Amino acid sequence: MGADDLTHATTRAFDLHDHPAKADPDLIASDEEHFAAIEASLEHTVAELEDRLADVRRQPGGSGQEAMERDLEVHRLSTRLKALRRYRLDLCLGRMVTTDGETVHVGRFGLTAPGGRRLLVDWRSPAAEPFFGATHADPMGLASRRRYRWTNGRVTDYWDEVFTADALAAAGAALDDQSAFVASLGSSRSTRMRDVLATIQADQDAIIRAGSRGTLVVDGGPGTGKTVVALHRAAYLLYADPRLGDGRGGVLFVGPHEPYLSYVADVLPSLGEEGVRTCTVRDLVGEGATAHQETDPEVARLKADHRMVGAVEPAVRLYEEPPAEGMVVETDWSEVWLSPGDWAEAFGAPDPGTPHNEARDQVWGALLDILVDKHDDTDATEAQLRRSLRRNAELVEAVTRAWPMIEATDLVGDLWEVPAYLRHCAPWLSPDEVRALRRNGPQAWTTADLPLLDAARARLGDADAARARRRQEATAAREKEEMDRVVDHLISTDDSDLMIMSMLRGADLRGALATDQQPATDPDRYAGPFAHVVVDEAQELTDAEWQMLLRRCPSRSFTVVGDRAQARHGFTETWTERLERIGLHDIDLASLTVSYRTPAEVMAAAAPVIRSVLPDANVPTSVRSSGLPVEHADRADLGMILAEWEASHPEGIACVIGDPAFRPTGRVRSLSPEHAKGLEFDLVVLVEPEGFGTGVEGAVDKYVAMTRATQRLVVLEGSR
Repeated sequence: MGADDLTHATTRAFDLHDHPAKADPDLIASDEEHFAAIEASLEHTVAELEDRLADVRRQPGGSGQEAMERDLEVHRLSTRLKALRRYRLDLCLGRMVTTDGETVHVGRFGLTAPGGRRLLVDWRSPAAEPFFGATHADPMGLASRRRYRWTNGRVTDYWDEVFTADALAAAGAALDDQSAFVASLGSSRSTRMRDVLATIQADQDAIIRAGSRGTLVVDGGPGTGKTVVALHRAAYLLYADPRLGDGRGGVLFVGPHEPYLSYVADVLPSLGEEGVRTCTVRDLVGEGATAHQETDPEVARLKADHRMVGAVEPAVRLYEEPPAEGMVVETDWSEVWLSPGDWAEAFGAPDPGTPHNEARDQVWGALLDILVDKHDDTDATEAQLRRSLRRNAELVEAVTRAWPMIEATDLVGDLWEVPAYLRHCAPWLSPDEVRALRRNGPQAWTTADLPLLDAARARLGDADAARARRRQEATAAREKEEMDRVVDHLISTDDSDLMIMSMLRGADLRGALATDQQPATDPDRYAGPFAHVVVDEAQELTDAEWQMLLRRCPSRSFTVVGDRAQARHGFTETWTERLERIGLHDIDLASLTVSYRTPAEVMAAAAPVIRSVLPDANVPTSVRSSGLPVEHADRADLGMILAEWEASHPEGIACVIGDPAFRPTGRVRSLSPEHAKGLEFDLVVLVEPEGFGTGVEGAVDKYVAMTRATQRLVVLEGSR
C-alpha cells in the first residue's frame, strides 16, 4: 500500500482535534498501517461472503435434512455478513504489546487477512484475556495496552497504559491520569447503552470469564457495572463454552422490563453475538402481554409463594384418577367388560413426565390394547377391532370424562373460583387466605398469576396441539384404510402376463401412495430448555417466578445479577439462603463494590436514603466526581431546567422520574422509578420523590431513581 493510501485511511480513521498531542504521527503510525489492513480485509471478506451467500441461495431447496442444512448455512452467512457490515474500522477495540515485543490487536470478533495474517483476535478468546485482565499488580505478560474510543467510525481518543519500566521509558505512549473506563463514563449517554466493551475492568473481566457450571451471583450497587458484566458474560459463554452452543440450548437473558430490553438491544450484537434470547418474566407466558399488576398486597404475597406453583400438580392429578366403576364395551363382534382394574392399568401407562393432554393418547392406546386382548376369540383382525372401538361413542365419552383435555387458563381459573378445589390443592392456606384469593367472573390475569399459568401449561401441555395431532392421526388412519383397499384391489385384479402387481409387495405400493404427514411446528420461543440463564435485577423475582426460570434450565446453570438494596419489597436473606431455598445450588458470590457510573456527589446523597431502611446495604464507593452538587428546586422549574440543559448539552439523554404527566421528547425520557431501574442518564430530574411511598419500597424507589444520574441530579419539590 502506498503513502497516499495510508494517508487516506488515516484521515478516515482518526479525528483527534481535541487531543492534538495524541495526533503526533509517531504515536499513531502503527495504528494507521493496521487500520488500513483491517479495512482491506473487511472489503475482501464481505465480498467473499456475499458471493457464497448468493451461491447457497441459488441451490435447490430440497427437503428434510438437506433443506434444514441449507437454511442453517444461509442463516450463518447472513449473520456473519450483518456483523461485518455493522462495523468498519471500529471493529478494533485496542492493542496490547507483550514483553516479548509482539503486538496483538483485539476486536469485537476475529479477523484474518486473505494471506492468513491474524489482524484481530476475538475479545472472548484466551489470547485477548490480558487486554482486559492485566493490572499493575499482575501485568499478565503485557508491556503496554492501548484502548480506542470510536465515534462515528473514527478514533476520537485513546489511552495508553504501561506495565514495565522499559515501556514507561520508551517513546510512543500517550498517558492519561484516568483510566479509559472512568474517562469514558464522563461522556454523554446515547439512546442505546454505551459501548463499554473496550473499557472492562479486570475485576469485571474475571466474572465475565468464569465457568458456567452452577450458579454465579454478581452482587453490586448502582453503577458498579452489573449489567455490563451480565451482557458480556452472555456473549462470552456462548463463544467459549461448547456446552452452550448451537443445538445445545443456548442462553436466555432475563431483564426487568421492556424499557431495559430496548436499552440494551444494541449491545449484544456489538459484542459479536446475536444468539442470546432476551425477555422479561412476562414474556415467558402468553397472558403476560395483557396482565395487570396485582393491586392487593396480600394476594400478591400468597401467589408469590413457591408452594402455590406446587398446587398445580394435585390440581391436575384430580383429573387423572381412574374411574371406580367398570363398563361393558361393545364391538361389531362381541362385548367385553372393562373393569376398574383395567382403567387403573391404562391410566398408569403414560411415560413419566408426559404432559397431561399429551398423555391422553397413551391412555387411549393402552385401553385399546386391553380391549383387543379381551377379544381373542373373535374372527376379527386387530385392525378391525381397533377401528370398531374408536367408533364406539360410549367408550370415547367415558375416556373424555375420565381423562379430559384441560386448558391451563381453566385450571388456574378454577383454583380462584372454586374454594373447595383450592383447599384441596393448597391445604396450607387458612380459610381467610382462601377467601382472599377468591375471584369471580371472567379471567382477568395479573402478574402474580403468571407463574401458575406457566406451571399449568408445562404440566398440561398444549391441548390444541394434542387435538390437532389426534385429528391428523385419524385422517391418516382413514387414508390408510383407503390405501389398503386400493392396493388389495390392484393386486387381486391384476391379470397381466407377468403379474406385475402380485410381484410387488403390498407395503411397496402403500409406500408409493403415502404422503408426508409431518406438520410444520412453531415451538415456543422461550420454552427452552436453555443451557444457561442470565437474570438481571434478580432481587425482584418472587419465589414463584424463580420456578418459571428453573423449569427452563434443567442444568441449573445460572448467572444471577442484582443488588439486595434495590429490592422494592425487601430482601432480608443472603443470596445463598434465598437461592438455595428456591432450588439452586453450587452458588458462588462475586461482589462489585466500586461505582464507576454514579458521581460521588450523587452517591453521598443517596446512601443515607437506603441505609435508613437497610443499614447493611452494599452502597458502592464512587471513583469519579462530576463537580456538580445535587440541586433542589421547585416543581414549577421543570421546563426551565430541561430547556437550559438541552441548550447547553447538544448530546446526551435526560430523564424525568416520578411525573407520569410529563410527555417525553427526543432526548428526555419519562419513567416511573420502577421502570428506570437498570438504566442511566446524563441528567436525572426527580419530581417530588417523597411521594414515591414510605417504608422499604419508597426508600428503594428513591435510591434507584437518584442513582440513575451519571452527571447531574436535580430534585424538585412542590412550590415553596
